[in-house]
Amino acid sequence: MGKKQLTAKIISQTKLADGIYDMRLQAEEIAACAKPGQFISVYVNDKSKILPRPISICGIDAEGGSLRIVYRIAGEGTKQMAGYKAGDTVKILGPLGNGFTMKPEKAVLIGGGIGIPPMLELAKQLDCPKSIVLGYRDSQMFLKDEFEPYGDVFVSTEDGSAGTKGNVIDAIKEQGVEGSVIYACGPTPMLKGIQAYALENGIEAQISLEERMACGIGACLACVCQSKEVDEHSKVHNKRVCKDGPVFDAREVEL
Repeated sequence: MGKKQLTAKIISQTKLADGIYDMRLQAEEIAACAKPGQFISVYVNDKSKILPRPISICGIDAEGGSLRIVYRIAGEGTKQMAGYKAGDTVKILGPLGNGFTMKPEKAVLIGGGIGIPPMLELAKQLDCPKSIVLGYRDSQMFLKDEFEPYGDVFVSTEDGSAGTKGNVIDAIKEQGVEGSVIYACGPTPMLKGIQAYALENGIEAQISLEERMACGIGACLACVCQSKEVDEHSKVHNKRVCKDGPVFDAREVEL
């Protein structure tokens, strides 16, 4: 099933932490075929903002026909979204991009900052032993409790207010976290560290890149990343994060 554009009704919206919002949307056709690691494009109801906001999917309820997105206010568009209420409608397109390839091997799930939400649905759907490492700036540990039923949760905070002081790699080393495959989403410096750690230790890593996107469907080339092989579309060492990703094998991309 391909992507669909539809007008979704907002079921609920709540604030989880400073600048972090949790929105649930009624979107049967997208929920029916969405996978962990995919995203949707949200078109704000302000006609002056033509480009949609790409937001990763945090939860999929295929039976109930709903999606959950957890996003951070990053600019004017997401600021407007934060003002929407239950009962309002918003135009969305999805599901977009490639999700994670789920493997029945001992897994380490790593989320950093606003890369934490997309790991929640993966944690639910992955049927294997798993350790979950979450990196936060401070003690506002949004979604942490929701991961706990699915595996052992370890935390790092930049300010040392909870868990390991430092980043997710510091937490992995301090807590002796091990696994055969890593799934990760977060800011580029974090993914760089995970890529190096995975290569060093000979572990497969699937990383979801949080590049800024414009069209979301691979046409505009605003979100290219460097790859080790030549892209058929642009004939250069690039991959389009929205179309070829956002999830890549860590060995494929140069960060």
